[in-house]
Amino acid sequence: MYKKNEMIFCEGKISHDIYFVIKGCVRFFYNVHGKDRTAFFYTEGQFICAGESYTFQVPAKENFQAIEETTLMIFSRKNTDKLLKISPKFELIARIATENELISCQKIIASFVTQSAEERYKELLNNNGKLFQRVPQQYIASFLGVSPETLCRIKKRVLG
Repeated sequence: MYKKNEMIFCEGKISHDIYFVIKGCVRFFYNVHGKDRTAFFYTEGQFICAGESYTFQVPAKENFQAIEETTLMIFSRKNTDKLLKISPKFELIARIATENELISCQKIIASFVTQSAEERYKELLNNNGKLFQRVPQQYIASFLGVSPETLCRIKKRVLG
């Protein structure tokens, strides 16, 4: 169980675990020149992993923070390797989780290449509107790539 705003994993460490969100919301962010830049939000039913660090055992560049009280299931590398060897179903789950993560990343990249901040806001509102009740506005702004003030102006235009 992680408390609201508690750090789950910090940059510079080597990842040895994969997390599964049972309850709560986790923010995935980078520290860029002393400023947090939110990359993604994970909620119930999603796997979390510092992929490059976990796979290649190199220091991570990302951070994970509980945005609200959060319950995670933690799979150590040792236990994950055992599960993958003994259960074809777990291997299927791992593959699907990896594919879903890749698709999510591709959608985020595409949104920054093809959409304005206002369009990204509308899409987030339509596809995952519940995040707005769970996540502080400064993190939503960071995720959309705008300042909190710009987010406020976008909200006024969109919501009237």
